[in-house]
Amino acid sequence: MIGNYLIGLREGLEASLVVCILIAYLVKSGRREALLPMWIGVAVAVVVSASFGALLQYGSSTLDFKAQEALGGSLSILSVVLVTWMVFWMRRTARHLKKELHGKLDAALAMGTFAIVATALLAVGREGLETALFVWAAVSAAGSEDGSTQPLIGVALGLLTAVVLGWLFYRGALRINLAKFFTWTGAMLVVVAAGVLAYGVHDLQEADWIPGLHSVAFDISSTIPQDSWYGTVLKGVLNFQPDPTVAQVTVWLLYLVPTMAFFLAPGRVAPTAAAPKEPTPNDPPQVVPDSRSAAAHADAAGGLRDRARGAGARAGGDEG
Repeated sequence: MIGNYLIGLREGLEASLVVCILIAYLVKSGRREALLPMWIGVAVAVVVSASFGALLQYGSSTLDFKAQEALGGSLSILSVVLVTWMVFWMRRTARHLKKELHGKLDAALAMGTFAIVATALLAVGREGLETALFVWAAVSAAGSEDGSTQPLIGVALGLLTAVVLGWLFYRGALRINLAKFFTWTGAMLVVVAAGVLAYGVHDLQEADWIPGLHSVAFDISSTIPQDSWYGTVLKGVLNFQPDPTVAQVTVWLLYLVPTMAFFLAPGRVAPTAAAPKEPTPNDPPQVVPDSRSAAAHADAAGGLRDRARGAGARAGGDEG
């Protein structure tokens, strides 16, 4: 449940920040009439994402065992690829996200209502589809075949928390270092993704796509029973399996170690120039001289220099 809460929080907060940036830009630029098309795009993105998750669940339930394992393993690996790309992309472009969205929204406003709907749909829909796929893979890896609703409750609570945090960001009531937030949550998602990847490999082994199903690396089921409370916590957070195969352990290590080292390496985020400070009502008005005043000042200064040179020449003549 904790791992799924983290997924919902991280993915939901990204979508919430995107919506907050779009709303704030439309309000500040005096284009409130574009808010309705934007919300329509957001609503369509939510419906499409939820429908995609339901389709995954329903479609997999109609297949036989080996087909289910093959589908689950393939989608688990795909979700790990997408989430890995997402965490690196967000860390690299988080500081430029606002500028990028503003540029896309300016272009959409110039094109019309449909373009605004499409911009919001694509911006939020991308996060929603990634969330639906990764949540489905993580819930499958966590073992929800018994009908437990805890994984889904964890995701729902994470999404709800993300919506509340997004609203607080928009109202200016909350200040969080987003760079550090996305770095640490990204690192935790890498750990979760490693477990999903290992579980996906196990699914493909059960589908006879990958050999070595019975080559167990170790078995600590007697030490950490899966039905114990700590076994359940490890399963839910890290997708821990007490009797993994050699292929699972190998893939887990080959993914987690280099990915985490590369993600946490210093200098992964390029420094950006400080944005100019936006004027506030309490700031004193800035007076910008017009061209005629500037020219007059330049002429006066030139005249003073000419008179000074003339006085110096006369003084030199008197001394001679």
